[in-house]
Amino acid sequence: MYLCYIDESGTPELPGNSSHYVLAGMAIPIERWKECETDIVSIKTKYNLKDSEIHTAWLLRKYIEQNKIPNFDKLSYQRRRAEVVKLRNAELLRLQKSNPKTYRQTKKNYRHTDSYIHLTLEERITIVDEIAITIGGWKYARLFAECIDKLYFDPSKSKRNQNIDEQAFEQVVSRFEQFLSKTTQSEQTNNYGILIHDNNETVAKRHTELMKTYHKSGTFWTSIVNIIETPLFVNSELTSMIQIVDVCVYGIRRYLENNEDRIFNHIFKRADRKDGAVVGVRHFAKKNCPCNICTSHHSCNTKERGS
Repeated sequence: MYLCYIDESGTPELPGNSSHYVLAGMAIPIERWKECETDIVSIKTKYNLKDSEIHTAWLLRKYIEQNKIPNFDKLSYQRRRAEVVKLRNAELLRLQKSNPKTYRQTKKNYRHTDSYIHLTLEERITIVDEIAITIGGWKYARLFAECIDKLYFDPSKSKRNQNIDEQAFEQVVSRFEQFLSKTTQSEQTNNYGILIHDNNETVAKRHTELMKTYHKSGTFWTSIVNIIETPLFVNSELTSMIQIVDVCVYGIRRYLENNEDRIFNHIFKRADRKDGAVVGVRHFAKKNCPCNICTSHHSCNTKERGS
């Protein structure tokens, strides 16, 4: 049995605040779950993040307060945190009196980054690198992803008149099902899988209804035989496995939007392949796109097609 953890990066809305929307799933054999969890917790513990969520986008931001603290990198973790908190509290007090709107946004930003303020930017980059390298070394894991360039998406031309989120979910589900079917045949034993998604009330309702439809009548590409149940939705703060998919979707989107391949090159090793071609990850983009996803897939165009 495989556990497939799912997360997203970017916004599915048009135009939204990103050029791409990426939905990805990382499938892990259930008997390897403890091993994977231990690997990630070990990295987090090394940087005093054992009980903290890894949220890559917040983790890799620059924290301007750190630049204002002399010899920040020479201080202990405890002292670093105390100094940053002192500066942040002073800034919140100033904004509370002078700019309520900016105060609310700044307070939100501080809350999202609070777990990481004892680490320098270089240390935070290293954490993400270590996680990506670890994921890349899990030869038993498989990555599935639909990466949609929203400039080339036309819902009226999709097979089911789908929106971006629906197409992405159907593609990931289809590829996971086809992988399970393939492994069932090669291992001569039934291989089942279940989807585990980061909790979001809106997404939970929509994806649950879609999965019910797929169980009843299949996706456009395949019948659903090996994926059981509708997706389980969990709080990403409580499971490291959802957090590693956050690293994956962040790395994929940054590669496609900014040509940053530092994370991508490691996690892309785990993309599901067939006869040497990548079939688990697709970039829905312009014709003849030169990115590694498209060239590894052998072809890439804006037409709907199977994986």
